[in-house]
Amino acid sequence: MPDLPVPVEVTPGLLRRWPLPSHADGSSKTDRGQVLVVGGAAQTPGAVLLAAQASLRAGAGKLAVATVASTAAALAVAVPEALVQALPETEAGALSRRGASKVVDMAASATAVLLGPGMTDADECCALAAEVVERAGDGAVVLDALALAVLERDPEILAGWGGRAVLTPNRKELALMLGVDEGRVDAGAQRCVLDAARRYRAVVSLGGGESLIADPGGTLWHETSGSVGLGVSGSGDCAAGVVAGLLARGAEPAQAAVWAAHLHGSAGDRLATRVGRVGYLAREVADEVPLVLSMYD
Repeated sequence: MPDLPVPVEVTPGLLRRWPLPSHADGSSKTDRGQVLVVGGAAQTPGAVLLAAQASLRAGAGKLAVATVASTAAALAVAVPEALVQALPETEAGALSRRGASKVVDMAASATAVLLGPGMTDADECCALAAEVVERAGDGAVVLDALALAVLERDPEILAGWGGRAVLTPNRKELALMLGVDEGRVDAGAQRCVLDAARRYRAVVSLGGGESLIADPGGTLWHETSGSVGLGVSGSGDCAAGVVAGLLARGAEPAQAAVWAAHLHGSAGDRLATRVGRVGYLAREVADEVPLVLSMYD
């Protein structure tokens, strides 16, 4: 078994030497790219809301959302900045694979596509995600939550994306991606993240306490900001949205994932100081992201 690389510690100095794409005064919203968030279900519209808002807080210029018809109108009111497309849903309220062609059409104008927040029904989710990933090969793609299950069914599905993919699993999802038990991830998270990045030819960002990010070339980053309060419902949706927003702005996949981990964690640190170590909400995390970003302007 090869030795693990020494992780690169994510520090303010590292980030200043690796600046995000700049956008001059007077640039338009189009210059900062468009995010398309695909997800939700009748029971989980909030996940899409959190991811969508976080992508804008990370600096994306335009936003589109594709979600189940039963919640689309309410979501459009909650996020007036977004174009919201209603998609077919199953009797149980999950996104239906019948909406895949519409999502592919929407993805044609997106700089970054985020698939998965709030999705339910693994079979329908995987069928929809597979068609989108196979047919929408421009820009960048982020797979989150249930959409990651598509990798278990087709490990080569990201081959056509040329490394322009970011995967944002939690520990249980990473274990499923690798076909191992969760205890193995707990015992050897660094190796598991690297293995997944190489296997799927994508950047992998593992949150939960300290963050680990790996790219297919074998570089590993270690991000230690954040606190226990980030372990709350919706936090992962917010983190994935930040990744998508940074990709839309023009960041490379590894850069977007590393910066997103730092922004998400540092936003949590700010809230821990002001609100308390636990008890702040995922919806509040995204609001802190522009303030953290301003420290690097």
